[in-house]
Amino acid sequence: MAIPYARGSDRCLTPVPSGERYRVVSPPEEALVTPELAAELARLLERFAAESGFTRSRPAAIGFGRGFFGHHQVGRAADIYAVAGLGIGRWKAIWDAAHHQARSSPSPRERHILINRQRMTNLGWRLYKVLQSYGRWAQPYGYPVQLFGPWTRSEGPWKHISDRLLYAHRDHIHLAK
Repeated sequence: MAIPYARGSDRCLTPVPSGERYRVVSPPEEALVTPELAAELARLLERFAAESGFTRSRPAAIGFGRGFFGHHQVGRAADIYAVAGLGIGRWKAIWDAAHHQARSSPSPRERHILINRQRMTNLGWRLYKVLQSYGRWAQPYGYPVQLFGPWTRSEGPWKHISDRLLYAHRDHIHLAK
């Protein structure tokens, strides 16, 4: 299903496809992007799913949502709201609770174990890190790399995110190409 995204244009939007180890579980219209962004996301979602232990018979569920402004309308941006049945905001809450518990732990060894456990099991964070580490996102002149989410301030790629922008991306991962 390809949909023209500019009147009189031969360029089309396409839904992000499901892959071998992940399934897009949102309606196709929630993930309509340029073919270039669809290919980039397919590559990275497959990598994330493989690294996180998902298989063809047990794929990762990925949920997208559609933004309403600017580059969403021309398909250059996508918003990921859920992974493996949990919202990105919920994954962040689990992350924050584990870090709070680690800070309260009496021994450095226990803190280390708690943090490493989160790094292995928190699929929201793992997805964010794959997108950050291996993605090729837009960086318009004078603007930051176009990858934002609830981990942006602590993980980057642009740690000086404003409170307003961080709040706007507290429950999803936004990326643009």
